[in-house]
Amino acid sequence: MAGVAVIVVNFNSGPLLRESLRCLRAQTHRPQQVIVVDNASHDNSTYHLDRDYPEVEWVRLERNLGFAAANNLAAQRADGVEWLALLNPDAFPKQDWLERLLAATLVYPGCAGFGSRLLDAGDPVRLDGTGDVYHVSGLAWRRGHGQKMAAGAAVNEDIFAPCAAAALYRRSTFLEVGGFDRGYFCYFEDVDLGFRLRLLGHSCRYVPDAVVLHVGSAVTKRRSPFSLYHGHRNLVWTYCKNMPSLLFWLYLPQHLLLNLGAVAWFTLRGQGATLLQAKWDALRGLPHCWRQRCAIQASRRISSWSLRRMMNRGLWTLCWRNGD
Repeated sequence: MAGVAVIVVNFNSGPLLRESLRCLRAQTHRPQQVIVVDNASHDNSTYHLDRDYPEVEWVRLERNLGFAAANNLAAQRADGVEWLALLNPDAFPKQDWLERLLAATLVYPGCAGFGSRLLDAGDPVRLDGTGDVYHVSGLAWRRGHGQKMAAGAAVNEDIFAPCAAAALYRRSTFLEVGGFDRGYFCYFEDVDLGFRLRLLGHSCRYVPDAVVLHVGSAVTKRRSPFSLYHGHRNLVWTYCKNMPSLLFWLYLPQHLLLNLGAVAWFTLRGQGATLLQAKWDALRGLPHCWRQRCAIQASRRISSWSLRRMMNRGLWTLCWRNGD
């Protein structure tokens, strides 16, 4: 099988990182490299791990660059491999996880990204996600999140984008598109990457037998001001950068409705100030975003209507998902 480097970006993950590395050491397919980038943690989560895991390449940063930039840094260092396997420190792969992902690359050689079946680590009969879904309004979510496992979770199929908590990317393609957008810091960067891969004509696949237990937002917490701010700011940038002009203007009313609805909903929940700051900073970043858009759209290789077929278009879905 092709060479693979596993990248783990750590920040204050405590004992979770040790468990994640233990699961990596037990893989039936041993990776050529394991790179752990520590984003200036201050909880001693890497204490003694360099002694216990000498096979790991440790990159300790003096300041927190964010999930996106840290992964990009590791991707540059992972020279001589064809594939990059990204794994969160709160994600615990089954023993054959890498083997199953790499086997899928042989069956689907044209795919640039592969997603895992994420299970809720606290309740493994429930799904944490089976790939990212993108709505024409700009909203995105993890397919199947919180649902009990059903027959559909075992179907190998095309997905809009893999969730980067446990994903496999072709290294050359990852670097070709510039990796994650480092300006995002964290959250929504995997959706944005998947979007840009789609625009270049690449596809992504869900691999149901590549199974990972995922704690999910173990450090940042799912509804914390931090995750809320970055998710909703980056949502705007992803739409504005990547949506082709025809679809951009066609679905702009839905995008505006989504953002106004989110501000109203989270204001009722006492988090309106965080949402307003996120949207204000998103607007302030639009000039840079628009310059990125010009380059992205100039290299697009897929038609607007082909892209549209890959997106969720239900208005009811938009209404009930907006509060997530």
